[in-house]
Amino acid sequence: MNTKQRGFTLVEIAIVLVIIGLLLGGVLKGQAMIKNARYKRLVADLDSFRTEVFMFQDRYGALPGDMIDADKRLNPAAVNGNGNGKIEGGFCTSASNESCRVWSHLRYAGLLGGDPTVTDSKARIFDNPYGGIYDAIATGNWANGRTELKILMRNIPGEVAQRLDDDIDDGNATTGEVARYRGTGATYDKNKRLNVFVSL
Repeated sequence: MNTKQRGFTLVEIAIVLVIIGLLLGGVLKGQAMIKNARYKRLVADLDSFRTEVFMFQDRYGALPGDMIDADKRLNPAAVNGNGNGKIEGGFCTSASNESCRVWSHLRYAGLLGGDPTVTDSKARIFDNPYGGIYDAIATGNWANGRTELKILMRNIPGEVAQRLDDDIDDGNATTGEVARYRGTGATYDKNKRLNVFVSL
């Protein structure tokens, strides 16, 4: 019996390798595009919050959450702030925090979607692109030691926080416009999820 074994030619193997290479390149490019889209959404969200807060302040002459006569100027159901020019409360944990009322006041003003009657921790329903939340907008000196208006983002990957800091600030996790809440060192731990403050 004379049986011939037929194998693949070098040309056929080369074609298969090229196809595999193209598929892998497409998958990797797709993953990079998804990562980039998430990051761009995060930056756009921050810009949007900044714009909404300053539009509110320009329109009403007060900070959202701190407005002393919100029940007269926004809606009778709106909860008033104390009018001291600061958004107090830090983390949004209860309806008594001005940092929770920010979201309600922005909604009553028509600058943000959602139910304006929610004033407790359920008001902070904004999912960030990385599975965390935009917790609060408040006045404080957290993370960088400067007392200013800040937004707190929770559960941000360290590598994303570092990229954000590098892109819009000084790259240092403890100083400037972008800073890590708690932790040590000038860089962000890229293997952890972090709480990050961004100055408005």
